[in-house]
Amino acid sequence: MKKGRNFILGLLALLVLPFGISLAQDPPAEKAEKRQTWRTAPRHSSGVAADPVANADIAVVQVMAAHTYGWRGYFAVHPWIIYKRAGETSYTRYDVVGWGGGNVVRKNYALPDGLWFGSEPQILADHRGEGVDDLIDQIEAAIDTYPYPDQYRSYPGPNSNTFVAHIGRKVPDLDLDMPANAIGKDFRAITDPVGLSPSGQGVQANLLGLLGFSIGLEEGIELNLLGLNLGIDFNRPALRLPSVGRLGMDNVAPVGDVKPLEAAEETGGQAVAAEPSS
Repeated sequence: MKKGRNFILGLLALLVLPFGISLAQDPPAEKAEKRQTWRTAPRHSSGVAADPVANADIAVVQVMAAHTYGWRGYFAVHPWIIYKRAGETSYTRYDVVGWGGGNVVRKNYALPDGLWFGSEPQILADHRGEGVDDLIDQIEAAIDTYPYPDQYRSYPGPNSNTFVAHIGRKVPDLDLDMPANAIGKDFRAITDPVGLSPSGQGVQANLLGLLGFSIGLEEGIELNLLGLNLGIDFNRPALRLPSVGRLGMDNVAPVGDVKPLEAAEETGGQAVAAEPSS
């Protein structure tokens, strides 16, 4: 009985303590001092994407994620995917945005590597050069088969993380490992509780993104409880924690030098002042 109680208390601590770390990294008082609304929060290029002009001769695919706007940023991230084929000098961007209704899958909704309402994106996957054009074909086919184009729910999904996880399942060569705070990545319809993990390289069992587990080469071992995830990554050693995402080695090894994007005209995307939904 005592062991069971200690186990439950330890589990609760693992779920709650990362939230404290997240608060310490971005204290609410400092956030309030910035006094940014979703209308005024910066959305300029972050400079993390490979320059499409300097890399015009090669194909590039990058998956990014940034903390969501406001208080939800302490818990979750918003991801998207950008790509360009060899010979192209601008990116195509896809993400899911729930605000506005209709088809939630948006093309070129914002700058390819723009800040997400003030939050700088991090790279989750980075592929360049030979074979990437074929990867883009697979990505576009996966986008066309997304099963929830007219549905959006911040919690537990389907949402922006559900969309990018769908691409990862359909394109395992993307080597996508979504962080533990990508709430919605584990959402599965009640009629389809078992299948591939978001990386496409493991297995997953989950009920509506609220309860389950994933085991895979990219994910390692991860448990999901009420949409919060915790586990351990053995591939690039790190703890997988709610709120924080991961604590340990970066998931993506650096890929050469990156030249920043400097102007919207080069990207094919436009910054759109719309209320953030994730």
